[in-house]
Amino acid sequence: MKILWISNMIFPDLAKAIGQTVPIGGGWMYGLAKDIIESGVQLSVATVRPNINDYHGKINGITYHLLKGEKSILYFDKSLENKWKELITKVKPDLIHIHGTEYAHGLALVKSCPDIPYVISIQGMISVYAKYYAGQIPLINILKNLTLRDVLRMNSIWHAERKFEKRGRKIEVPYLKLCNNFIGRTQWDHDHVITINPKANYHFCNESLRDHFYKSEKWNLKNASKYTIFLSQALYPIKGLHKVLEALKIVKSTFPTVQLRIAGMEITKSDTFYDKLKMDGYGKYIKRKIKKYGLSDNVTFTGPLDEEAMAQEYLKCNLFICPSSIENSPNSLGEAQLLGVPCIASYVGGIPNMIIHGETGLLYRFEEVEMLAQSIKLIFKDDKLAHILSENSIITASKRHDRKVNCNRNINIYKNIIQNNNAQFNLKAF
Repeated sequence: MKILWISNMIFPDLAKAIGQTVPIGGGWMYGLAKDIIESGVQLSVATVRPNINDYHGKINGITYHLLKGEKSILYFDKSLENKWKELITKVKPDLIHIHGTEYAHGLALVKSCPDIPYVISIQGMISVYAKYYAGQIPLINILKNLTLRDVLRMNSIWHAERKFEKRGRKIEVPYLKLCNNFIGRTQWDHDHVITINPKANYHFCNESLRDHFYKSEKWNLKNASKYTIFLSQALYPIKGLHKVLEALKIVKSTFPTVQLRIAGMEITKSDTFYDKLKMDGYGKYIKRKIKKYGLSDNVTFTGPLDEEAMAQEYLKCNLFICPSSIENSPNSLGEAQLLGVPCIASYVGGIPNMIIHGETGLLYRFEEVEMLAQSIKLIFKDDKLAHILSENSIITASKRHDRKVNCNRNINIYKNIIQNNNAQFNLKAF
């Protein structure tokens, strides 16, 4: 069985081969790819970049194809259509698996080679995310916090929201209407896929996580830093940092030494003139909130983290929060649960499929910062509850993210789609 993956990112082995920076994210895909080739599947992985020459080569059992486009993968690139046709003629895949609907390079493939069986993995859904992009930040606050960068790049929170909406309409919705097979994992992504394409064949399969989280030690309160909260990212409003700061103001009145550690670049950095030029409106908004609430000594940005450093942050914290305004099934939450970190998450999107309130985590409405604050204080005060959430999360997440089960399910999905496609083709012949 020959499978062609269409990826949004350049895998680490390929990045090294062409002299590019190895990406930090996407490790769950690399793990699944390794599992699949070990099962005997012939796997090719293709992606597109506008500024890197074509590359074709086999590395560690996976055949990589990098196509040079004329545009960013954010935009539909008609010049790719002939390149895709040539690649398909060369690879002759039995099935094409497109990972995500956020970028347009795979759409050029679907349009140029419509007769091959496709399956699309739903990651996020930007056509839906657009409605939640601003994270309930009032327009007046968006305008008050505009920066020079926002104006020059036309990339304020408002502009970014419009871009999400446009990409959803012009890229994601056509994907969903042109293809028939989809892999998802939550009630949320199922319902949105079926609403856009009522004839879609929806295949359930959970995601596997990054290698290190299966090998790591488990969370233990004795080894954690008391009253420390960890967030996995906070680059833009969807991730909900501004709401966490509102809750932190309440928590600090009871736990003055509370610490919030945030993975990723420091979006509030303004030490130099260049830093100020780079700051966007959301970073400015967050900086003002931190100052307003007197949280300067309570908030730390860790900088970008690889998976091992990320695991250490999970293990050191007292609890993890996924405070997003919308999510499908965030891998960060899965990673935290697999390690046994007590988790709090907003009741949005597919998160209710990952947490049973009071058993494997605590849930709250995104806008209810008072509920978030009280949930934080509850875990800080109740060590017994923290242990219960930890133990239950490990059991649940270990089943959900079982790599062997998920690999086998992926392969069975491939086989079923190929068999159904062949049966339909044979019927057409008559």
